[in-house]
Amino acid sequence: MLLQYFRNALNEAGVDEAGRGCYAGPVYAAAVILPPNFYHPLLNDSKQVKPQDREILRDVIEREAVCYAVAAVNNTTIDEINILQASFKAMHLAIAALQQPPELLLIDGNRFVPYKAFPFECVVKGDAKYAAIAAASILAKTHRDEYMLALDKEHPCYGWHKNKGYGTAAHRAAIAANGLCSYHRKSFNIANGPNTSSLAYKVKARAIKH
Repeated sequence: MLLQYFRNALNEAGVDEAGRGCYAGPVYAAAVILPPNFYHPLLNDSKQVKPQDREILRDVIEREAVCYAVAAVNNTTIDEINILQASFKAMHLAIAALQQPPELLLIDGNRFVPYKAFPFECVVKGDAKYAAIAAASILAKTHRDEYMLALDKEHPCYGWHKNKGYGTAAHRAAIAANGLCSYHRKSFNIANGPNTSSLAYKVKARAIKH
C-alpha cells in the first residue's frame, strides 16, 4: 500500500522524472498534488505498471489531481548542462507550472537542487512508497513515451516505438548502422554503437561530481 502523506498537515507534491538513462530524446519530469486519500489499485512505480495500465492511470491522475504539471528538457540542453542537471531543470519547470503552490516537495531519489524556498524531502525509491511520487512517475513516463512515439515516425530505423530511446541492443545496432540523428544525446558518447551499453551510467556518475 502506497503512503498517502509524508506529513499529514501539508499540501504535498510528488516529483519524478523519466528518461534520464536514455540515448535519445528529452528527459521529462512531472509534479503532482493528489487530493486527500487518493487511491487507485493500479497505482505504483511506473516501471512496475503495464503500459496499458499506465495509460489508465494517466487519465485518472489528470482528471482527479488537485493539480499537475509535466515538463521536458531536450537533448540539446542535456548535452550542454549534463543529464543530472537537466533532470533537476525539468523538475523545476514542472514545479513552477503547478497551479497551486505546494508546501512540501517529495522528490524521488537521493538528491535534488532546491527550487526557490520550497522545502523538500528526497525519498529513495519514492515512486514505490508514496502515492504522489508514483503519480508523478506515471505522468512523466506516459508523456515521454507519447513524445518518443511521435519521434519514431521521423526516424523509424531506431525502433523508438519499442525502446523509447533507451540503449537496447537493437537501438545500439541501429546507431552502428545509421549513425546518430539530431535527437540523440551526443554527450553520452554513443556513436560507437553496440559497445556503449554502460555509457549513460558513466555520464550520470560523472555529472554527480560537478
